Amino acid sequence: DFVGWARSETGYGYLRIKRVDLVDVLLEAVRREGIEIRFGVRVTGIEGGVVSTESGDEEADLVLGCDGIHSFVRKVVVDPGLVGVYSGIAGSFSIVPSSRLPAQSTDLMTGLHGMMTEEGMFMVNPCTANKDEVMWGFSREVQLPESGKDGRDGWEETRKAEVEGFREYLLKVLAKASGEWGSVVKDLVCNTSSINFYPVYRLPLGGRWYKGRCLLLGDAAHAMSPHAGQGTSMALEDVFLLSRLLEDSSRPLSQVFTKFDEIRRPRVDEIYMQAVKNGAARKKTGPWGLWMKELGFGMLMNVSSALGLDKRGYGQKHLVYDIDEVEL
Repeated sequence: DFVGWARSETGYGYLRIKRVDLVDVLLEAVRREGIEIRFGVRVTGIEGGVVSTESGDEEADLVLGCDGIHSFVRKVVVDPGLVGVYSGIAGSFSIVPSSRLPAQSTDLMTGLHGMMTEEGMFMVNPCTANKDEVMWGFSREVQLPESGKDGRDGWEETRKAEVEGFREYLLKVLAKASGEWGSVVKDLVCNTSSINFYPVYRLPLGGRWYKGRCLLLGDAAHAMSPHAGQGTSMALEDVFLLSRLLEDSSRPLSQVFTKFDEIRRPRVDEIYMQAVKNGAARKKTGPWGLWMKELGFGMLMNVSSALGLDKRGYGQKHLVYDIDEVEL
C-alpha cells in the first residue's frame, strides 16, 4: 500500500476524479458565489494591470495567469523566453463503459493498476466509485508525430482505421499478459471506440512566476510531467497559499508574490523531480531490460514490506503536506 502511511496521517489516500466532474464542481461553486465567468473572451494584451480583450480594456489590481503551459500571460509579461519542452513521453488513453466488458471484470479493479511492458507502462483504473467507467492509459517513449495535428495539446482519434490500427498495436504489446487479468486488459482495448493521444510537455525549472501585478499559477508557472499524479494538486496548493497571503490587506502585492515564490518553489521542485524519476519507467526497453525493471520493483516491494518501510512513510512523505499549515 503506497499511500497507507499517508492515509493514516491525513485521513485519505489517492483520489482520482474525472476532470469534467471536477470542473463541474468548481463551476457550481463559482456560480453560488455570484462570480462572473465570461466564455469565449480572448485576451489580446496586458500592460501593467490593464488587460485588453477584443471587447475593450479593463484595469485590475491583480492579474492571475491560470492559462496553462502555453500561457499567454507568461508569454507577453512574466517570462517571454520560457516555453514548454517535450518530455519524450507521450500518453494514449481512453474511457470505456463497464457495460461493454464481460461480467465481473471490474471486480479485479481495486485501485490504480500498472503493467510494465517493453514498450512502456500500461495502466488501468476505475473512473468512478461505482466503477461504471474504466480508464486505460499507455505511457511510452515516442517521437513527436510529423502530422498536421497540434501535438502540443493532444487530440482525440475516432476514425475507425486509426483506432483499429492502434488497438492491434496495443494487443501485440500486451500479447504476453496472461491469466484473468491479461484477459481483462485485452477486453478493455478491444472495446475501445476512441483514443486520446497526448504528448507530455513540461516547463524547465527555474522560470519566473511573477512580474508587476501579474502572477502565474498552476501549469502556467510550473507545468510538470503527470507521472507523480500531482499536477492538479500543485495548482490547488498555489491557490490556497495565495488566498492566505491576500487575507492580510496590509501586505504589499510585491511581498505577496515574493513570499509565494519562497514557499512554493521548493515544494514544486520536489514534485517535479519525482515526476521525472517516475517517467523513466515508461521508456522503451528490451526483454532483459523489462526483466530488470520488474525484478527491481519486486525487490523494492518485498524489502519495503519486510522492513515495514511503507508503514514509516517511505516514498510517501511528499503526500503529507498541508498548505494551510505552512508558516507565512
